Amino acid sequence: MKELDVLVIGRNCIDYISVVDRFPLEDEKVSLNARLVEGGGQGGTSACCVSRLGGKTAVIGNIGDDKEGEFCLDRLRDFNVDTRYLKVMKNSQTPVAYLFVNQSNGKRTIIYEPSSLPDIDIPENLDHLLHSAKTLSLDPQTTTLGKTLKQRIRPDTKLIYDCERWKDHMEEMMAAADYFIPSSAFFDSSSDKFETKHLFENIFKLKKMIQGQLIVTHGDMGAYYPLDDRLYHVPAPAVPVLDTTGAGDNFHGAFSLAISRGFDLHMAVRFSVAVASLSCRAYGGRNAVPDFNEALAVSQKLSSKVV
Repeated sequence: MKELDVLVIGRNCIDYISVVDRFPLEDEKVSLNARLVEGGGQGGTSACCVSRLGGKTAVIGNIGDDKEGEFCLDRLRDFNVDTRYLKVMKNSQTPVAYLFVNQSNGKRTIIYEPSSLPDIDIPENLDHLLHSAKTLSLDPQTTTLGKTLKQRIRPDTKLIYDCERWKDHMEEMMAAADYFIPSSAFFDSSSDKFETKHLFENIFKLKKMIQGQLIVTHGDMGAYYPLDDRLYHVPAPAVPVLDTTGAGDNFHGAFSLAISRGFDLHMAVRFSVAVASLSCRAYGGRNAVPDFNEALAVSQKLSSKVV
């Protein structure tokens, strides 16, 4: 099999997106300005991003045998993602998410349906696929797989983990991942382990807990990463923001591709910040992902500054 730039393992779902002037208070009405349906899920969106940037990618995961599952497959194929290893589960439902986008600032509020699909399993007959990948992009649904995947891939293949919140087997993933990438919201969701509103202190505390390289995304502030006892910051470029849906997923997809292409850490983070920011120019998280040349041009204008 031809070598993959990125093998993505994770969630696919349907996003029902509503654009409003502002998010309503409880027991209040607001008018709907626009609505659309898009493929979602951390894994699915990351895979579309990789392919849009010119990378060769395939996705592993589970979807239901329903119309939502068909839509997910169609959208992945629209982006030339290899879907042969996406398992369609009989008599099962593809999860959905309802997103409300604030038109004034592009921020989104998400109400998601927890998946009732089985946990992702990667049988031994797919080892050839694991061996073909330069990088593995793992979303939060794969936390239990970190230890076993590390033992099954090539020594030079890098594991890149999208960390959402503290989950079972997190310590194993912290030991396995070559790149551990949470958003700053991870610290707030793990308040029993980290201090709220102490971002820099939390970054260095988390750095001591993991084996690989830490990168922390921070919304419209860009991303931070510690290296050689220094903390670097890549600020986000100024772009017209319509919708921040999928920005984090696109960061992970772009970073996975950058590492597979041999970018050093500084350039990989700048490239990923550029892609995530540019993806916010349209509703839905996928339609505004730039091509490789646009992303590279914007990233070359960014800087990695020591905080």
